[in-house]
Amino acid sequence: MTLRAVTAEDVPALARLNDDAVPAVNELGADGLTAHLPECELALVAEDDGDALGFVLAVAPGSAYASENYRWFSTHVPGSLYVDRIVVHPAAHGRGVGRALYGAVDARARELGLGVVTCEVNLEPPNPESLAFHKRLGFRRVGEQATKGGSVVVALLSRDIG
Repeated sequence: MTLRAVTAEDVPALARLNDDAVPAVNELGADGLTAHLPECELALVAEDDGDALGFVLAVAPGSAYASENYRWFSTHVPGSLYVDRIVVHPAAHGRGVGRALYGAVDARARELGLGVVTCEVNLEPPNPESLAFHKRLGFRRVGEQATKGGSVVVALLSRDIG
């Protein structure tokens, strides 16, 4: 498995991977992903023999990103690197893809002088696998909020990386 920067050529496959994971993540589509990439401090794909196993998008402090969750963290956990989404292909679960992607997030946060990584995981609709994964990585719940007019409730998670 290798990690590398997301390119324009990756967008169609990553948009499909993302949208196949709905409702665990928000739908983006290729146009939405393309529009979001410039806002990302880090956009990496994990691949094996040219096949995308997963990807991560992270946004640095001070971005104009309009996400309700990003704005919450900007206020309540300032100075954190925000993981907007991490998606791993179901066939690659348990193979260390998510851990590798988070390892790269941690490394980038340290390069930026940031000691905290944040993210959210859906409570409604429920995503117990992701909650368990993030707990194993040392994330702790620092808040909860309803988004999208109350149709989604998320656990707001934080992890000190020191």
